[in-house]
Amino acid sequence: MSQTTLNLVAISIFLMTLSVLVGPFFNLSPAVPALATFTILGIATLDSFSLQGKGGTIFVDWIAGFSKEHRDRIVHHEAGHFLVAYMLGIPVTGYTLSAWEAWKQGQSGQGGVSFDDSELASQLEVGKISAQILDRYCTVWMAGIAAETLVFNNVEGGFDDKNKLIGALTVLGFSESVYQQKLRFHALQAKTLLQENWSSYEALVNAMRQRASIEDCHAELKLQRHD
Repeated sequence: MSQTTLNLVAISIFLMTLSVLVGPFFNLSPAVPALATFTILGIATLDSFSLQGKGGTIFVDWIAGFSKEHRDRIVHHEAGHFLVAYMLGIPVTGYTLSAWEAWKQGQSGQGGVSFDDSELASQLEVGKISAQILDRYCTVWMAGIAAETLVFNNVEGGFDDKNKLIGALTVLGFSESVYQQKLRFHALQAKTLLQENWSSYEALVNAMRQRASIEDCHAELKLQRHD
């Protein structure tokens, strides 16, 4: 059972307990919290047995998606990854902006930008990687965090991105004392790239909001660079 599924079960228990305590004061029918609890537990059950832990993520992401700020954060975060990958010559193969979109495409997690990382994977398999490749991918991984910082002055996402960077450093034998240094350095590198190409970044954000295809996003970036 995934952590998200466990969270859904905890929420259902909390709702039922809360309804017992405050329901009589608001003339709340017992059927209302019971139906809500049944629905959440049903999603949790489906999540565990049919969706391999993705159902809870989809449900929580769907709820969060009602917030305009959440949607804005997602698109700005992912556009940061996309633009920096493009600038560093790492092929972008696709993107999703929600857990539902990711699930439909057979991806795990809440969605994001997909890269052609075959070169990185092949080098990690043998535990040896060129400094150039490592720097490029670490900068791309930190680009979503850098984008959020520039646009919103704080960061809410990026946990998985940090884990990818730390995972790569771990495979290569770097010590834990290096992790934070690398995180800060590559976040700064990504921030600089975004600032230097801000008009392209804003154009990409608008294109991704409209769910433009990868080909159209690339065409927009080429157009911006030639202007």
